[in-house]
Amino acid sequence: MTKSRIAAVDVGNDSIKAIFGEFDNELNIPNIVARDTEDRPVIGIEELDTKDPLDGIHIRVHSPALKENNGIYRVGNLATKSDNATELDPGSSKSEEDQTLIMLFATLALDAVKEENAKVFPKNKNVIDANYTLGTGLPLREVKEGKDAGYRSKLVGSVHQVEFLVTPKYQGIKVNIKFDEVKVYPEGFAAYINLVMDNSLKIINKDLIDRRILIQDIGGLSTDIAVIKNRNVDDDKAQGFNLGVSEALEQIREEIRSKHGVELDSRRDVVEIITRKNDRNHIMVKGSRTSVHDITDRILLELAKKQYRLLRNVWAKNSQTEICYFVGGGATVLKEYIKTLNNNLDGYNIEFFEDEKESIWMMANAYYKLIMDYVKKSEKSKPASEPVKS
Repeated sequence: MTKSRIAAVDVGNDSIKAIFGEFDNELNIPNIVARDTEDRPVIGIEELDTKDPLDGIHIRVHSPALKENNGIYRVGNLATKSDNATELDPGSSKSEEDQTLIMLFATLALDAVKEENAKVFPKNKNVIDANYTLGTGLPLREVKEGKDAGYRSKLVGSVHQVEFLVTPKYQGIKVNIKFDEVKVYPEGFAAYINLVMDNSLKIINKDLIDRRILIQDIGGLSTDIAVIKNRNVDDDKAQGFNLGVSEALEQIREEIRSKHGVELDSRRDVVEIITRKNDRNHIMVKGSRTSVHDITDRILLELAKKQYRLLRNVWAKNSQTEICYFVGGGATVLKEYIKTLNNNLDGYNIEFFEDEKESIWMMANAYYKLIMDYVKKSEKSKPASEPVKS
């Protein structure tokens, strides 16, 4: 009998954050794919297995859930080097994109193939059979539209196969992925769980429990504003918006290309330029350190104003709100701009996470807490084993 392994996966627009097992494996992979051929050229192929598999993810994906089945892809870091790399487009639905599933399956396969999991999953020749109990999430807007049920049904009841092609250490290995259970949570609710509870779902933030709070989760493609009162998300008041940071990042990337002639590989490169500790908002142009402050400030301030408008509108409809927490990768990018606007305008009681990792990993951590709680409750509710009948 194959054991079922816990997986908590946040398919973020910028990157995939995943936690496995008893918190014994974490993966963070850029959410970028590129169609490819089976035999990608590799210089020094004999040295391939000395490289990090995460820098050379090259796979074939077979799944009845995909619109384009049996496609071959470069994924993550390797895809950033391709001319045909794709990132999720603004306005797209996470639950309906092949790319979401490709990234999810690739991430699970990279966990399943780890040496340490040989005792968890059976391997027959080059085929690993991996069972997972998955906690994941979708933007609030998609959950309110009922898309979570369709997304879950794509995953449960089918076998999804990832075959590693020219990937360091894992060439020729196939991973068959099955789901024993899939829980799809609204992202705003997950953020609240992470704020108030530890990994055992014990209350760690008693001050917040009975307060009326907003959680504004700014992602790449969307923004969710969860309205929390009486320890629950108010489904009627909570709102999801088609406004994330991706479009602004793409605009910055394009303006840097047209003004300075510098081609950045992906939106992740833009994020790195605007959030790094040293030389923030600077790039190298023909070997010279050059400021792009004028570009980034103009575009990000414009986006921050739109985000602030969302906050103002939702707060107006929930006037007894006590505090708003800004979370997610987009909040990290816009933090200073939103703080400045708030100081100069309405002066709402707002809070950001100073620990950037905590903000970025918030969803994955929340899904982990929720799926672990589900598993523990399921095990408790199981009847005692009946004696075997002859």
